[in-house]
Amino acid sequence: MREVAELAGVSKSAVSLAFNDPRKLSDSTLQNIRAAADELGYAQDPAARMLRTRRTDSLALLLPQQLDNVLQNPYYTQFLQGIGQTCHREGFTLLLAPPLRGSMLRAIPYAAVDGVIVSGLEYDRGEVTALRHRRIPFVLVDSEWHDDVPSVEIDDGQGTAEVVDYLLGLGHRRIAFVVFETGVEGGYGAWRGPVRRRMDGVRRSLGEVGLSTDDPGITVLEVACTRGGGTEAFRRLWAEPEPPTAIVAFSDIIAFGVLDAARAAGVDVPRALSVTGFDDLAEASWTAPSLTTVRQPIATKGRLAAEYLVEAIATDKPAEIRHQRLPTSLLVRASTARAA
Repeated sequence: MREVAELAGVSKSAVSLAFNDPRKLSDSTLQNIRAAADELGYAQDPAARMLRTRRTDSLALLLPQQLDNVLQNPYYTQFLQGIGQTCHREGFTLLLAPPLRGSMLRAIPYAAVDGVIVSGLEYDRGEVTALRHRRIPFVLVDSEWHDDVPSVEIDDGQGTAEVVDYLLGLGHRRIAFVVFETGVEGGYGAWRGPVRRRMDGVRRSLGEVGLSTDDPGITVLEVACTRGGGTEAFRRLWAEPEPPTAIVAFSDIIAFGVLDAARAAGVDVPRALSVTGFDDLAEASWTAPSLTTVRQPIATKGRLAAEYLVEAIATDKPAEIRHQRLPTSLLVRASTARAA
């Protein structure tokens, strides 16, 4: 730092500011210092900086699945785009923290970050408790509302209610609901989070026409939240003596697998089978046929979660705990039609 300061004709404190808080320097001074640092091959020791400042300028996204599985789902691409917008603007890097040796709980102690975005985990999970013990700021995404933790979610129940109302209006009464695996025993009564809220919307809409999830024509099937999970769901449902006339997938990636399998089996969508999704991923508008789905603002959800986390990092006691519930909307495309 002394050599850089001498070459640039500035103080050592100015060199420190150039690497730690460049907004306090003029553009000409900053460029001069960086040119000198480049000429001398100077770079900060990140470990030493972390020890001195007790900051990493990094955020973590705690992932519920292994990285290879996560990256197969375009949902996370859009979610990361939103987080990335905030990170770029605020000067943070992003660490992806998948389960370590099969456990998200093991991953937390090794995440050298200033704050964590927790996606799809409930407030009382062990991972959230571990974050509390570390006294590290975190934001819950697609969890349950708690007064003392910032959170971002969507109106899951309204989204599924809209799509079910639409299918019922088309005359469908044999409907299969393909939900992502919960890993929870006990069925619907034990479910929590987005899958529970979406099923609440389903049950509400069915009840308005005198139906329930216990009726013979209604099926609820859990599968992996992957394209392969959708393929498996179609094969199992189409093997039934009376297959459904409509399949409501709780994610677009599952719906894409359903469409793949239906096409391979020679089933005409939507004449023989209507299919809907949830997310409005890019492929939904150009798959054949284009997918009727529920749009959720995925990138906005990621951007807001990162903004709330940066706010929480900036002060130990934020003036306001931020919560946001974002709306959804039904997009009717070519994959649905009146019941045959």
